Amino acid sequence: MKIKVIIACCLALLLYNKAVATTLKIAYDTDPVSLDPHEQLSESTLQFSHLVFDPLLRWNKNGQFEARLATKWERLDSHTMRFFLRKNVVFSTGNTFSSKDVAYTIERLKKSPDFRAMFDTIDKVTMVDEYTIDVHTTYTNPLLLNIMTYVFPIDKAFYQGKDQIIKYGETFASRNVSGTGPYILDNRELGSWMELTRNPNYWDKNSKGNADKIILTPIRTDSTRLAALLSGDVDFIFPVSPIDIERAKKVSGIQLVTLPSTRILLLHMNQNRRKEFQDVRVRKAINLAINQALIVDKILKGYATPAGQLSSDRFLGHINGLEPEYDVEKALELMKEAGYEKGFRISMMAPNNRYMSDEKVAQAISAMLSRIGITVELKTLPKAQYFKEYDNRSADMMMLGWQSDTMDSNNLFEFIIACPDTNTGMGAYNASEYCRPEIDADIRQANREMNPERRLRLLQQIEWKIYNDSAVVPLYWQSLTWAAKDGVNIKDIVNDQNYPHIGDLFIEE
Repeated sequence: MKIKVIIACCLALLLYNKAVATTLKIAYDTDPVSLDPHEQLSESTLQFSHLVFDPLLRWNKNGQFEARLATKWERLDSHTMRFFLRKNVVFSTGNTFSSKDVAYTIERLKKSPDFRAMFDTIDKVTMVDEYTIDVHTTYTNPLLLNIMTYVFPIDKAFYQGKDQIIKYGETFASRNVSGTGPYILDNRELGSWMELTRNPNYWDKNSKGNADKIILTPIRTDSTRLAALLSGDVDFIFPVSPIDIERAKKVSGIQLVTLPSTRILLLHMNQNRRKEFQDVRVRKAINLAINQALIVDKILKGYATPAGQLSSDRFLGHINGLEPEYDVEKALELMKEAGYEKGFRISMMAPNNRYMSDEKVAQAISAMLSRIGITVELKTLPKAQYFKEYDNRSADMMMLGWQSDTMDSNNLFEFIIACPDTNTGMGAYNASEYCRPEIDADIRQANREMNPERRLRLLQQIEWKIYNDSAVVPLYWQSLTWAAKDGVNIKDIVNDQNYPHIGDLFIEE
């Protein structure tokens, strides 16, 4: 009799566990173009990395570093930092995580076209023992810990010999995954869906996360994405369009979370493609013709902050009082002075599913530039197609959004302002082809300056030079808005970098 009772209890427990198994359905605006965490430095790539890989350390909601695969760290000297690694961690292949995987990952990041500029400062990594590494830099670096948030160790035994990095290419790493993260990728159809299951061997036993299965569906159209949430087809969406926010607020059973972010939206003016853009008066006229405040008010419904510089007020390089200017009359005078009173025609490309209301913003900018005689031939593309064109510099003017994941101005400067250099990775996203060697010298110095006051002056000096040169057109820092069903506690796991820690998401039954 006792045996029957025990068996009945076990069966009941199994049935209960099955009953409470939780599936989380998420709709994003886009999915990663590749499974390779080092192929493209993009938001969707890093979001994916937080699901299936684990960083050495990450930012918490208070802006402090949180230990993950590195349990602690200490500086040994001005050029060396030691990291102590977590033990008893395994990759999804079953291979054991150790220092060899971290050293291998950092060496691979140094070869990545997109990540190279950040990791160029690292001279070498030495393995002290199986769970301790020393990271040696070529010079003093005040941002070494910030950079380490980009290190999501990959499985050396799984990838080695098949680890070629080709942007938008068909490689082993772009199709196969072995990580230590909270989820394991089960199935994927690019552009349609992605299915992940909870990693049964995940090391973080203290996590409150209880989503056993995740189905990620890219839904490009804002209204369709919201409709999927309201109909119950999905549980969690990002982003929520500004025009849909008020509508969503009125629906019972739906919660919204909005955070300001440091992501800057900007326009590049390609000086190699157009001689007109080589004239600072033309670049200044374009800046003056674009009404950032109107875009934020009318299109983004106030869910952004107009920008007159690249550095947000959270960054060391921010200059108080440097606000966007809007003056069409002055812009027309500058166009006349430059010899372009009759204007000219340009091509422009922008994504239509990457940033908040990006297509509408691009259309508004086209109309604004027409007031100073610049006729814009606008083409918008889905993210996956757009960034191929962006890498090829396929239009005279191109839109870009940039989140400095090091939470520092110099990350912006070295990727989107520095002279393009394929050897170092500097200027990898500089679609303006703008180049001032003296700014590059300041960027390099800021990357090694340990004195906060001197570093502040250096970064602000760079910001002033960019402003005076009208090197790019800063548009706005966009806010981030997520929506979910009640009971899906997204407030605890979203952040201003938009890398939700879904592994820690608790869903109420």
